[in-house]
Order: sequence, then structure tokens, then C-alpha cells
Amino acid sequence: MKLNIDGLTVYFPYEYIYPEQYLYMLELKKAIDAQGHCVLEMPSGTGKTISLLSLIVAYLKAYPTQLTKLIYCSRTVPELQKVMEELEHLFDYWQEVTGQPLGLLGISLSSRKNLCIHPAVSQERDGKVVDGRCHGLTASFVREQHKSNPSIPVCNFFEQYDAQGKDVIIPAGVYNLEALKAYGLDRGWCPYFLARHSITHANIIVYSYYYLLDPKIADLVSKELGKSSVVVFDEAHNIDNVCIESMSLHISRKTLDKCSLNLDSLKENIQRIKDEDASKLQKEYNRLVEGLKEANIARETDVIMANPILPDEVLQESVPGNIRNCEHFIIFMKRFVEYLKSRSHIQHFIQESPASFLKDCLQKVCIERKPLRFCCERLRSLLRTLELSDIQDYSALTLVANFATMISTYTKGFTLIIEPYDDRTPTISNPLMHFSCMNASIAIKPVFDRFQTVVITSGTLSPVEMYPRILDFHPVTMASFTMSLSRPCICPMVVTRGSDQVSVSSKFESREDPAVIRNYGLLLAEMASVVADGIVCFFTSYVYMESIIAAWYDQGLIDQVQKYKLLFIETTDAAETSLALANYQKACENGRGAVLLSVARGKVSEGIDFDHHYGRAVIMFGVPYVYTQSRILKARLEYLREQFHIRENDFLTFDAMRHAAQCVGRALRGKTDYGVMVFADKRFARTDKKNKLPKWIQEYLSDSVCNLSTDDAVQLTKRFLRTMAQPFSREDQLGHSLLTLEQLMSEDVQQQLERKVHLIV
Repeated sequence: MKLNIDGLTVYFPYEYIYPEQYLYMLELKKAIDAQGHCVLEMPSGTGKTISLLSLIVAYLKAYPTQLTKLIYCSRTVPELQKVMEELEHLFDYWQEVTGQPLGLLGISLSSRKNLCIHPAVSQERDGKVVDGRCHGLTASFVREQHKSNPSIPVCNFFEQYDAQGKDVIIPAGVYNLEALKAYGLDRGWCPYFLARHSITHANIIVYSYYYLLDPKIADLVSKELGKSSVVVFDEAHNIDNVCIESMSLHISRKTLDKCSLNLDSLKENIQRIKDEDASKLQKEYNRLVEGLKEANIARETDVIMANPILPDEVLQESVPGNIRNCEHFIIFMKRFVEYLKSRSHIQHFIQESPASFLKDCLQKVCIERKPLRFCCERLRSLLRTLELSDIQDYSALTLVANFATMISTYTKGFTLIIEPYDDRTPTISNPLMHFSCMNASIAIKPVFDRFQTVVITSGTLSPVEMYPRILDFHPVTMASFTMSLSRPCICPMVVTRGSDQVSVSSKFESREDPAVIRNYGLLLAEMASVVADGIVCFFTSYVYMESIIAAWYDQGLIDQVQKYKLLFIETTDAAETSLALANYQKACENGRGAVLLSVARGKVSEGIDFDHHYGRAVIMFGVPYVYTQSRILKARLEYLREQFHIRENDFLTFDAMRHAAQCVGRALRGKTDYGVMVFADKRFARTDKKNKLPKWIQEYLSDSVCNLSTDDAVQLTKRFLRTMAQPFSREDQLGHSLLTLEQLMSEDVQQQLERKVHLIV
């Protein structure tokens, strides 16, 4: 389909288009034209990805001087792979229609773990182990040693890439992870370093959020990307938490103990180097005097230990004299580690600002702020000089060096929290030190400042006006689109009470109530008896889910559920959860049907789609509030209130409802799909909760379905599923929820679309 989007010719690789896709592209073009940022909420399963790709690729082709790159960020590898599939489809369609190849390069970048083709290293499952082994085969000093002693192993794929591939530009096309590995195997080149090198000249880059948001990674991977780029953060409903996580560090007593061992090991290695070739240490000292910009001459293969970004003016400086000498640096770090250990000997909770911490550090152990800022870079330099192949063993020391650099670099928007024990084990002494970012805008501000257009988009962003506030930016457009449907294929409902008329809720004073637990179990059993195929249930936490399941066993409710369906449970173990998911899908496919019990904010709620028979109903047991007794959360809420004038309850409700919407949204993955969405908690009926759900769910959440008992919900579900079971073809959608090009351009439809635009926030 060849579209005209506000004067831009867009090739859309499908025969039909949804009205909201057309509106979405119009708003997206406005933002790119204005070279500004935008927040766009698009209903789940309505083709957001292909709409983004079609519009931006057309813009890249039409205005190559104004827009040079698309940087597409998502969270998980499966999501990235879906983007690459759509991009490949778009490239094929463009060539089919125009008769000419698109001539753009689209490339996906992931970790070494996902791109390594070395026969031995690629067998490792742990990403840190893969990174360490890769470093042990590709570091510059290992390669130098190999020249004089061929028995020392190196990576032949990297050697071939370094000899032949560094100056080669990959031909235009779409290269997902598998295509990169196949390309690398065919030529004998390392796909990981090939991809890292290729993003500088690629037109479309698809990778994880962290390659842009985490300063410890972004400075190594994304520093060459130019301003004339559009950045898309897809599935961005949780982006503020990603920003905060990327800027926060957590240190335990175990980390500090291991750090002391790391320092002893470094001391031994320094003595070894002094005995073998003392000039290496002197050369390093001389380089550090010149300044870090000049000193940072390591090959990219040596960059395993990521470092926080330091301002350019700091990088130009020479390293402070008291840590230039490697032995002095070891003594300095030992003093700092001992100081951290002394701070962890506490009996009560402590919270202080970075400035207060630095003042106390100066008073007690005479450590000034400036040398702390250089700790991470100084450690990187030392590890390179010592030529250590087992660099991953120094992760504890790396973490402490990162902490030293960050707490002395960032003073505003951060807090230091020291707790005497973990909340999960309050009777066991286990001191934890959290350097926590309170302000999500700190991580994303460089992205907003650096790139001309940043798109924040997801299916669950409501209320969209909250994101500019917590991320501290000014969008040129904000839009929340509704879903045009030929039949009401979603059936949201709020169950406020059980069959015995006892109110149901996961609130603290109700969660131990046997009547509430029994009513939740009866709701699941009744739904399992009337809903075919798969039912996905979400609880507010793992602890709550485990206590509910234990009570259901005692009450005999688990046996009632299993009369109708098999039962699978998500756990904190990723391998167990993957196995449970695979067997759940098998049970749905063979007609037996299944129930999957999972947790909001877990793996299942974020990255797994339950389309068609995999998720005919989703039940949200309780309002998924975050753990409100967390000291870190309390500090962040206080910061939001003081700096952004966001009340604690407003943010907690916003956070809970976006996760609830994300959970129930797993059931609907397209307009031919249908599903029941059950909000099982009386608090969902309140206006302040309902209004924070996406508009495409609110439309169908009328007052008549917001105060149901279990019996009412079962009867409503029966009627809905009976209606959905009637024949439904593409022709039934044409002209309303599905448009041909002629219908889209018709005067009536254009007027309808104009009216819908006025509904946009």
C-alpha cells in the first residue's frame, strides 16, 4: 500500500491498514518534522512496530540529509527479533513495488553471548563468563603473546575480522542476530565486533535500551551516533525504572569482602610485573600524567570493564598524583574499602546525600573527592597494564570503583541508603549499601539533548502526561489512540466480591482473610470451567502468590481447577519459568487447556504474548502496587514530591495501573484476537484507578461491568465467548477497523479520522 502521510510517500507492506496506524504515522511525522520529541500510546496488537518502521524508513529515503539514522530500542531479544522480522518484510515489499532495493543497512546488536560463534565460548550460558573468555582470547596483550608463542590460544574469528573485516562495509540489507552469525561464519569473521563496527554506518540500528541509557555502556557503543537521528523507545511504559536502574549501584558485605581479595590479587600481580618488566608500570604512569583522553588507547577488545561517563573536561585532566602510582592506588582503594566496611557496621537504617558521604569520608579516612572520581578509569588502566585474562574475577572491585566514581561525580538526584539487613531476611545481619538514582531524567537527558527526535511509545502509557513530568522533557506532541473495532473483542470487567458477597482485595488488611482467598480461588475455578484453552493469572508479588496457592491447596481449590485445566506456575528461576511456559503452550495447543499463575513485573508480564488460544482470559488478582516499605522507593517518592510536585499516591497508583494494563494487555495481540480481562479487586472500580488505564481499555469498561460478583463475571464471560465464537471474516472488518487505500482516502473516512484526532490527548 502506497500512502501519502502529510506529503510523504510511505510504502506500507500490507494490503490493509488500521485507522489508528494512519493517525499514528501522522503524529509521528509531526514530531520528526519539528525535530522534537513525542509520547505516543498505541493499543496492543494494532501494528505499532510496522507503522514506526514504514514512516521513518520513508523519511530516511526522502530526506537523507535531515535524517540519517533510526535507532530502535526495545527491552528483550525476542522483541528485537520481531522488529527485525518486520523490517525485513518492509525491505522486501519496497523492492517488490519499486523494482529497486531499498539501499539501506539495518542491523541488530546484542551481547557477545547472543552473537558469539566461537565453538567453545559460545557454549557458555552466563553472559559474564562469555565476556571474560572473549577478552581472554582477543585482548591485545594475548595476541602479542600468541605471536611469540603460538600455543597461547586466540580467537581465529576475531583475527580474521581484524585482518580483513574492519575496513569492509556490510552490503545493504537487514541483518538480525542469526543473519549476522551466518555472515560471520561464511567469512570467518566475529559477528559481535562486526556489528559493533557496523553501527557507525548502518541506517537502522536495533538494540537494547541499555546501549543508550546506561552510561557504563553507551559511552563505548553509541558515542559515534550523530544528532540527525530518530530514537525510538518501544515498550517504554517502564522506561523511568530502566533509567533509574542503569544509574544505581548496590553493594553488599559479600561484595566488599571479595573486593579485599581482589586488591590482594592485584598487589601480587603488580609485584609480578615489576619483576618481569617494570617499564610497563612506568609507561602507564607517564600516560596517566598526560590525561585520560590520551591515556585511553586500549583496543575495543580490551573494553570489558565498563566505566561511567566522566565529563570531557575531567577526562582531559591528569589522574591525581596520589593514585597514579599503582601501589599507591591499591593502598588508596584498600582504605576506601575499609571505610565502606566500617559504614556497613550499623544497627539501624541510614540515608544521606552524596555530599554528606564524601564529607564523612574526608573526615574519617582523609579521602578527597577528586581521586574518587578517577577510580574507575584508574582501575581500567591498571587491569590493562597487568594484562589479566581473567578480568571477570575482578567484578567486585569494578563495582566498588564504579561506586566511587559515581558518588563523587553525581551529587544531585541521588541518595545513599545503608540498611543493616535485607527486607526479606530481617533477622539476619546482612548490610546493604544502595547508591540510588531518584531522578529518571538524569540517564535519559543526554539522549534528549543529543538526538533531534526521541519517540516514547507503548500500548500502556496512560496517563501519557505523566512521562514528560518524570522524565523532565517537553514533547512537541502527545497522543493516546483508541482502538477501532468491528466487534467488541475485549471484555474487561471488575470483580469486587465473591459469590458470598464478601469484598475481594489484595490490600494489606484483606490479603490474609480466608474468605478473600477462597473467593479468589472460586473465581479461578469457575472461570476455568467456562473459558476454553488458556487462562493467565497475575498476582501482585511472588510472596503473595505462594501464600495464596498454599491456602488454595488447603481449601481444596487447586483440585477444583485441575478438573478443568492443567496448572503451571512462574517462579523466580528463569529456566523453570521457560519450561513452564513451553508446557503451558503445549497444553493449550492439544486442547487440554491450562492455567498459568504468574506475577506482575515478572518475565511473563513483560515479554510474553498470549495471542489467541494461549490467553482467552487474563485475571489480575489485586492491584499490583510496588512494595511500599522499601527505603529506596520512599526516598524516590519524597524526591518526586519535592522536585516534580508529584504526590506519592498519584505516582504509586500510576505505577500500579500501568503494570496492571501491561498484564491484561497480554491477552489481546490483534484485532482478530479476543479475550476476557478480569480485574479482581474492589479498588479497580474507583475512578482514580480506572482513569489511569489506557483509553482502549476504558472504552469498554462501562459502569455496568465495574461492580460484579463472581457469578456475574462468569455469566458475562459465557455470553462474551459465545458471541466471539460466531463466524468472523476480514470482510466484517473492512471499512471500519480495516481499511483499503481507497477507503482510507474516501471523504467520509477522512472526516471520521479528523474527529478521532480531536480525541487525542
